[in-house]
Amino acid sequence: MRLIYASTSGVYGDCGGAWIDETRPVHPDNARAKRRVSAEAQLRRAAQRGVLNVSILRIPGIYAANRLPLARLEKGTPALAPADDVYTNHIHADDLAGILVVAIRRAKAQRVIHASDESEMRMGEYFDRIADAFNLPRAPRVSREQAEAQLDPMMLSFMRESRRLHNRRLREELRYTLRYPTIDAFIRTIRTIPPVT
Repeated sequence: MRLIYASTSGVYGDCGGAWIDETRPVHPDNARAKRRVSAEAQLRRAAQRGVLNVSILRIPGIYAANRLPLARLEKGTPALAPADDVYTNHIHADDLAGILVVAIRRAKAQRVIHASDESEMRMGEYFDRIADAFNLPRAPRVSREQAEAQLDPMMLSFMRESRRLHNRRLREELRYTLRYPTIDAFIRTIRTIPPVT
């Protein structure tokens, strides 16, 4: 059986903003990521027993025209101040779908691949780009200490992890060409998206 497992880049935990590739050891910091590490390990063991042929995609934040932080911006939910902000990684939903299809044909057995675009930006920058594109107020910036007091645990879990994903295997092994190589490439298409109501 051929299986592509959609995992998460959260398996790495906080990397202090470092650039990382797929050889980086996993170090999950939350229960969600620990479950994914467990699933990856179980699938690899099954592959070693010859039960299946598995490849793993580690996926960062997925976005699309209908998956943007507009409600968050409209509510004025804060983002971290630049001094405390974290690097975040993204993939457009259309690209992710394309990567999954290509991976079925081209991904090597037992191989991990980052399904990530080529953006290099911090989380607050991402929110600013979306706010500006949709003519919304930018998110107020707060210190990490203030964020810990104001935000819900799920959002805080993303704000505690900083890393930048290399996607060389995506480009060279899967030979996948990103439709939206950066967040800015997507933003340039926003004029074709119906207005938010």
